[in-house]
Amino acid sequence: METVRFYEREGLVPQPSRPGSGFRQYPQEAVSRIQFIQRSKALGFSLKEIKELLSLRVDSATSCGEVKKRAEEKIADIERKIHALREMKDALSKLTAACRGKGPTGACPILEALGEPGRTPASGAPGTRRKGGGKQ
Repeated sequence: METVRFYEREGLVPQPSRPGSGFRQYPQEAVSRIQFIQRSKALGFSLKEIKELLSLRVDSATSCGEVKKRAEEKIADIERKIHALREMKDALSKLTAACRGKGPTGACPILEALGEPGRTPASGAPGTRRKGGGKQ
C-alpha cells in the first residue's frame, strides 16, 4: 500500500475517493496503471520517464514512433551503464589479481589503490605497472 500511496503523491495514480467504510477502492484503470508502472520500472525507466510514457499513452496526438524513440533512448542508456559496469568489473578484477589475499590490511594492494589520491578505479592495480614506470 505504501507504494500505491507513493504513486499517488507523485501524481502517477489518481487518489480514489473514500466511501463510507473508509477503505479506498481502486478502479480497474488504476490497477492497470500500477501494473504499467511496475513493468516500466522493471525495464529500467525512472519515475519521471514513466510519467512521460503515461502522458504519451493518453495523448491522441502521440505517434508510436515517439514511444519507440523513448524506448531506444532507454536502450542506449542501458548500454552506457553496461559499459561502465564492465569497466568497473575490469578494474576490480585487476585489483583482486594483484592481491595475494594474505598479510596485514596495511599492505593490501586493493586498499592501497582505493586510498591513492587521483587514482581512478580504471587506472589499474598496484603491481600492474610495466618496467620503466609505465602502466599496462
